Amino acid sequence: MTAADGSNATQRTRRTRTLIVTFLGSVVRQQGGWLPIAGTIDLMGQLGVDAPSVRTAVFRLKQRGWLEAEARNGARGYTLTEHAVSVLAQGDEVIWHARRPADLADGWCIVNFSVPESDRSRRYKLRTHLSHLGFGNVGTAMWLAPARMRSAAEEAIADLGLDKYAAVFVGNYMGTQDLTALLYDSWDLAGIDQSYRDFTEHHRPMIARLESPTAIEPEEAFTTYLSIIDAWRRLPFRDPGLPHEVLAEGWSAPEAVAVFERLVELLEDRALAHAAQFWNSSSTNS
Repeated sequence: MTAADGSNATQRTRRTRTLIVTFLGSVVRQQGGWLPIAGTIDLMGQLGVDAPSVRTAVFRLKQRGWLEAEARNGARGYTLTEHAVSVLAQGDEVIWHARRPADLADGWCIVNFSVPESDRSRRYKLRTHLSHLGFGNVGTAMWLAPARMRSAAEEAIADLGLDKYAAVFVGNYMGTQDLTALLYDSWDLAGIDQSYRDFTEHHRPMIARLESPTAIEPEEAFTTYLSIIDAWRRLPFRDPGLPHEVLAEGWSAPEAVAVFERLVELLEDRALAHAAQFWNSSSTNS
């Protein structure tokens, strides 16, 4: 296998994993939190994912504590665990509504920590958690976010048992350096803005087509719906939801959110109706 082949295989594995997670959050929960393995393979096949890849992704999610094997009406399948339901719920507000701009008057939350080298695995996990929460790195072991993220940061620190190594502060910015410049150095805001623009440019033309009298086929509605959510859900997690006063003029998030929400509105009912058939017709031939 060449390096290129290995890279392509890794990309396919990653795409399958993200599609399955998107499927769990946007479709399986709508069907009561249980999925038939045969129906899932058929539906993922419509997105170009083969059966072995689906089985591997499901197996790994089971290992991670997201799925438990459960047969229903003679059909093999899996049910979402409480852990999976909790994780998916935590992401809902961000994925479906994006981070609303914070109020500048509320101030900022700063997390500073000094975790010993002997405990670097937990130090890395804390960095990752803070990044996923929307914190930007403003210096050595110093992370910044709008003040509303204080409780989430404290929870992440407590969950990792790093309370004695971390300090959390909340207050207003009193420095002389231009705040917008500081923030653009702390986050890749230009890259985030471009990602929103790319999403809008690629997906906005679909709206006119979906609003036309010509009906979209059910299978295409499903594949388009899931692909759009999968493409979208990574974007708002990168967006820290900074106050609009500190963002460059023409920040593209609001337009991208409007495009995403309109596409979901146009596709969701038809997509879920199509998917539901694969629950009703599940068999033991899996």
